[in-house]
Amino acid sequence: MELDPSDPATLSSPLEIKNALYARCASLPSETIFSQHDLLDLGLVPHRDIKLLLQCTQELTSDGLFKLLHREGRACWRVVKLEEAQKYKHLTAEEGLIYSYIESSGREGIWSRILRSRSGLHMTVMQRCLKTLEGKNYIKQIKTAKFPTRKTYMLAGLQPSEDVTGGPFYTDGVLDDEFVHQMALWTERYIVGRSWYKLADASRSQSHNKKSSKHSHMSTQQAESKRNSILDSSNSSRNIGHTTLLPFPPGYTGYPTIAEITRAINASNLSPVMMKEVEMKQLLDILVWDGKIEENRSNAGYKAVRRAAVAVMSGQRSNEEGIGGATEDPGGGGSALTEAPCGRCPVMAFCEEGGPVNARSCEYFAEWLEI
Repeated sequence: MELDPSDPATLSSPLEIKNALYARCASLPSETIFSQHDLLDLGLVPHRDIKLLLQCTQELTSDGLFKLLHREGRACWRVVKLEEAQKYKHLTAEEGLIYSYIESSGREGIWSRILRSRSGLHMTVMQRCLKTLEGKNYIKQIKTAKFPTRKTYMLAGLQPSEDVTGGPFYTDGVLDDEFVHQMALWTERYIVGRSWYKLADASRSQSHNKKSSKHSHMSTQQAESKRNSILDSSNSSRNIGHTTLLPFPPGYTGYPTIAEITRAINASNLSPVMMKEVEMKQLLDILVWDGKIEENRSNAGYKAVRRAAVAVMSGQRSNEEGIGGATEDPGGGGSALTEAPCGRCPVMAFCEEGGPVNARSCEYFAEWLEI
């Protein structure tokens, strides 16, 4: 069959018109839908003869090169690739019917029960057709995340959509707990690094050494006093995991947003697929619900809570601890922000000078200052 477009002026027989019509349509994007007027506007049918056009489209449909569709109550056609049309020639009528329904389902796939209902075939006949099509590698069976027990079929050359597979957190329709744990742990560490900074014991020891060098000649009483202060400092640092966590000053805008977190985790190559913001939002929501991070309203970013930050920075987070695991705060007592009423105030967003909620008239703030 000659598929190259021909000059409309030289077309004489219906066969030439049919071949030219298919060649012209096949040169356009594969998802293009052609109505009767669209085919006539190609200028390949002499005198816009509708009967001749219907004859050509009927033959192309019988050959499997055109697929008949219906849009808004009108007949229209979609081009079928030549290699796809060749498959139908080697299929029986029942197999072709099953294949056409599976093909129309696209990347969503079709449930076997729906397939049987639409085709109207007996279960035994349908199962035989499915087995034959799978043996020829025309179709494949997939598992869906929502309904893993259902038998769902789609074309062998297509990849299931994310709605079917459940996204990157699922493997073969099953939630990958280890992958989710590693992604959550990496994300939490990244947010901790952008939310807090630490003052290590080394810097404090250096400051003590510098001060000692300046006062090398001290009395016994001064030496004992200095020793006690160093011991007290060492005991205090030991209680907080040898690390002092300090919050960033007010006005700090470096808390990571969801876009920054998504770019960072894609750059880390931790995930075999490129993560999207909507997928990372699901992971961040879980960390928020677990009390490990919180949303920062000022810049739409995320901030790690002190308890989780201490566990991450001091290396006390267990490898077996996943999402939902509790974390003890080695520092105890919380920070100055959590000790003050403002850190736990549910209406802090409405607190302002002269407003209905303000520091001057706050009874909890006055009570805290009296302690």
